[in-house]
Amino acid sequence: MPEIFINGHSVQAAENQSVLEAARASGHFIPYFCWHPKLSVAGNCRICVVQVEGRSWVEIACNMPVTEGLRVFTDSDLVQAHRKMVMQFLTLNHPVDCGICDKAGECSLQDYHYAYNGTPSISHEPKVPSTKFHDLSERIVLDNERCILCSRCVRFTHEISKSCALGIKHRGDESLVRASEDGALDRDPYSDNVIDICPVGALLSRQFLYKARVWYLQPTPSVCPGCARGCAVNIWHRKPTWQLKALDPKQNASIARVTPLENPAVNGPWICNKGRDLARIFERPRAEEPMLKGKPVELDAALDAARRLIAAARHPVALVSSWGSNEELAAFAKAFSGRLAAFVKSDCSPEPGEPIEDDLLIRADKNPNTTAARGLFGDAPAAFPTETDLVLVWGEGFPFAQLPANARIIFLNAYLQPENGHADVFFPVSLQTERAGHYTNFEGVVSGFEPCFARKPGVVDAEAVFAALTGTPKS
Repeated sequence: MPEIFINGHSVQAAENQSVLEAARASGHFIPYFCWHPKLSVAGNCRICVVQVEGRSWVEIACNMPVTEGLRVFTDSDLVQAHRKMVMQFLTLNHPVDCGICDKAGECSLQDYHYAYNGTPSISHEPKVPSTKFHDLSERIVLDNERCILCSRCVRFTHEISKSCALGIKHRGDESLVRASEDGALDRDPYSDNVIDICPVGALLSRQFLYKARVWYLQPTPSVCPGCARGCAVNIWHRKPTWQLKALDPKQNASIARVTPLENPAVNGPWICNKGRDLARIFERPRAEEPMLKGKPVELDAALDAARRLIAAARHPVALVSSWGSNEELAAFAKAFSGRLAAFVKSDCSPEPGEPIEDDLLIRADKNPNTTAARGLFGDAPAAFPTETDLVLVWGEGFPFAQLPANARIIFLNAYLQPENGHADVFFPVSLQTERAGHYTNFEGVVSGFEPCFARKPGVVDAEAVFAALTGTPKS
């Protein structure tokens, strides 16, 4: 391992590292715009310059290989002067619209302006206008006046998603990021990652546009349940200190956006667009009260009725949810082991037009915890002997028309569906966003999620239902 010196401090670097990578690994900060750890080196923003000892010029650290004994300075007077010039150049025509920009609070250009420039523009000429709110796709809007041509978005579509959906046209001060005319960006299931990696507010999400300021929000670590990959994500929601009162209070308990939470063992820094759309899954109309044959009842009454059905059943069958957490699955196994014939069902199947599987992240199994469920209950397809007299259905996805005609039904579900009222006993159960737990993905990696929101009063955790059903029925 070569030894280099950064600002006089000895650093043990890896053979294939650049000075920028060695500096980051050792805790020495060097600013950058165009460099990204998962993309090729472009070297076009010029903000990551350092000065090699004994030289009277600066060089970019992102493309400088480490060599034995190399000595660099990251904050010399020459480096500071160069960074100030770079920032003045990048902000020459950049609009001062931070007050309405969705990137405010997360913008590298904003941060570096205060750190390395911090003075008014030296130009007295009017800013050169460019295209505003240019539609790149159905999901992404581009503001070219904010774009600093770092090319991260272009490299992502060429190197990661392989859609080759973005490019840069024209040259010089007329260069523009544009989407290919074949609509490839609309078909790219990973397109929204370019919004995350854009260091400024040039690439905007239609879902999040003008929805909230980031300092009003907080991220909760979670797991995307959209497929068996189980990507780590941050679910962003309103901070308790910034709760809305006069405006729509529903925003206090809704998902503002979803972004990747880097996990090298599962998804790296990326997620697919389905992971961005978790609000569409989680925020469907909810079931909020237990029922007996469609009539609302108290939880205790529903539990009593379910206990009696289980006690009276001679040939009960259970359909186990592949969206249940490891903790819920364990509670189910503890409560009903040997009492019910359990089969793992698929709660969710691919939607029309949804990508089925690829070589990057997306898996064909659209359920997050099939691996753990099958580890406990096997992988045999659901079977109903002719004498089946009770079916416990946990989660959605199984048509009631396929259940035995004369069997009694206990149903646990989170959403408003017609089947809720057809069950003999119905329990409205909590969502992943309302409890803590873990999923085991298809490779056996266990990832945890935390609650974002409180459960409604009538909603109960499935784990609590299973535990309660093992008690003695009331007379």
